Amino acid sequence: MTWTAGERYGIGPAPGGLALVQDLLNTVGAGRPRERDLLADLVLADEWATAAMDAWSAGSGITVEPRGLAEDDVARLRDLRADLRSCMGASTASSREVLRTLTASVALHRDGRVVLAPRGEGWRPLATAVLLEIAAAQQVDSWRRLKLCRNTRCAVAFFDRSKNCSGVWHDVRVCGNAVNLRASRARRGALANGRAADGDGAVVEP
Repeated sequence: MTWTAGERYGIGPAPGGLALVQDLLNTVGAGRPRERDLLADLVLADEWATAAMDAWSAGSGITVEPRGLAEDDVARLRDLRADLRSCMGASTASSREVLRTLTASVALHRDGRVVLAPRGEGWRPLATAVLLEIAAAQQVDSWRRLKLCRNTRCAVAFFDRSKNCSGVWHDVRVCGNAVNLRASRARRGALANGRAADGDGAVVEP
């Protein structure tokens, strides 16, 4: 399966269907040089959505009838992405208790399996699949391992595979070292000016 958004940042996909959620989060423009926002316009968004749903369908075995996106669908996907980032701690702008309500069909198969499948048109099947995968990940306690890189200039979504779930950088060598270097320079500059700096390098006024 190919997850086109995350591959731009050299990110390994999250396990199973959680990779779809990760890929939506990674449609943002980030990195150096900065990659394009894949939800910036209809053409880019439709290409990404088609590839993402193909990859999800291949992994889940659930076929969703392909439908092209409209301009309003792209805006809705950007809103969903923002809502998810808010839930993950990147923002506290929204105070709504329920951010999204979508629909799925429940099907009983001949072999006894009960399958939830996305319903709707435009942006809705993809968004429903995203929420279904988050719910599934929460059931097995893997949702907390999908994180946003602590480097605010990056904020790429990564799956934390550390034993104690303590990872904070999508790549320690790229983002961890860069942030630590900026913090070190800030501390040295603050000391030179007779001020203190906190652990992240932010200057603390006396």
